[in-house]
Amino acid sequence: MTIATDEVTPPLGLVASNDSLDRPVVAIIGGGFTGAALAYHLAGRLAADAARIVVYEPRATLGAGLAYGTDDPVHRINVPAARMTLVPDDDEHFQRWLVETGALADDPQANTTDGHVFARRSAFGRYVAAQLQPFIAAGRIEHRRIRAEAAIPARGGGWHIDADDGSRLTADVMILATTHPSPAAPAVLDHALAGHPRYIADATVPGALSKIRPQDRVLVLGAGLTAADVIAALDAADHQGPITAVSRRGLRSRGHNLAPQDPFGEFVTPPARSARVLLRRIRNTLAEAHAAGVTWHAVFDRLRAQGGEIWRALPPVERRRLVRFLRPYWDVHRFRIAPQVEGAIDRRVAEGTLAFHAASVREVRCAVENDEIAATFRRRHGLGTFEGRYDAVVVTTGPDHRSILSSQPLFAGLAAAGLLQADPAGLGVAVDHNSRVVRTDGETAQTLYVAGPLARGTFGELMGLPQVTEHAVFVAERIALAVRALNGHVGRATGIV
Repeated sequence: MTIATDEVTPPLGLVASNDSLDRPVVAIIGGGFTGAALAYHLAGRLAADAARIVVYEPRATLGAGLAYGTDDPVHRINVPAARMTLVPDDDEHFQRWLVETGALADDPQANTTDGHVFARRSAFGRYVAAQLQPFIAAGRIEHRRIRAEAAIPARGGGWHIDADDGSRLTADVMILATTHPSPAAPAVLDHALAGHPRYIADATVPGALSKIRPQDRVLVLGAGLTAADVIAALDAADHQGPITAVSRRGLRSRGHNLAPQDPFGEFVTPPARSARVLLRRIRNTLAEAHAAGVTWHAVFDRLRAQGGEIWRALPPVERRRLVRFLRPYWDVHRFRIAPQVEGAIDRRVAEGTLAFHAASVREVRCAVENDEIAATFRRRHGLGTFEGRYDAVVVTTGPDHRSILSSQPLFAGLAAAGLLQADPAGLGVAVDHNSRVVRTDGETAQTLYVAGPLARGTFGELMGLPQVTEHAVFVAERIALAVRALNGHVGRATGIV
């Protein structure tokens, strides 16, 4: 991914914090994969005494986050291990770590018959934590196991950051690297099923599926990666009842073609200026690929690689149109599922214990005497309705990006002060081409950055791990420039290596 940038104007005029031992302080809010990758690459670009790097993350380790902190053995990375890495120039960094540490000794199912490795997601979380540990042990990265609750501008620049333990840190630069908001269930569900023992409004909560019994009839709302995880987890737990997955378009996540293929097609020369033109080009390219004996996977690999350039070429109104009408189709082709998960889903479909429907929830009723859930659905394209009866409902509709500014107190406070706003496409936070926050008055916040998926309203493809890693490197380079400016301003050596 090539990231276009404006010339950086470092935040001159700041004064290093009183508790920084006369060093600039860089505060990273969130220590999942994005925050950990940012801290790792920033520490690698700075001398040991150049800055304090402080990461706010309540979890016990850095790098796991929501995605890689799961302890469910069924949850697997959804690409081969050879494509997962914290080091952009070393694609096999993670796979070598798996071999060197013996991390697959208790996971024989990780290896596919054709030699690919789809490790458990928890293994990748341990890998990232292991890469950061030397920096933490040396004091070059500080892990604060607390949650940042509020931030206000400091006099002369920088930020006062208040945490949930009552502490305050004054930082010269702050980077928001937090996770997505939780999913938002349809209001009709929350109203009818509040208090139901097997209504699971957020399937990502650890242990959420433990309430479901082996013979329960399960309704899964949504059909993306989280739904695939839910179905595979239920299957692994010996669930035998029928599962119905309902989504507006009836799409389900696709699997991989692991045979070698080069990316196919060209989508930036010339760039498409509308969603309609882009869609036509994709369809034509898919037809060309089919005629050449190439699968659709290679076309979407090219789209992914050129995603940032494609996005930047589209006017804001076309970006919104792309998100509204085409994003679900992109998601199911772009975010593929591991073969182990795909196998479980295919088997359940063949057995008749899993069905996918294109529909939306119209009405939900709950019987008081036995907790049975009755639901009425409206079929897609106005093709009538159908009903179903269930014992459990699981919501897997994905992050509610509309609630990003209210999803946590820190964001809500910054937004209320006009220091943060949603991006025009509704995917995250508005930032400029250096990933600095754009305030509600249109001005750039020179010392407030966003790293990771919440910046994709400006940068486009920022959901896959390779793109998130590259963006973390990009932001780390911007922060290193800011540290250089701070150190130079107060008469010290730059500390940049």
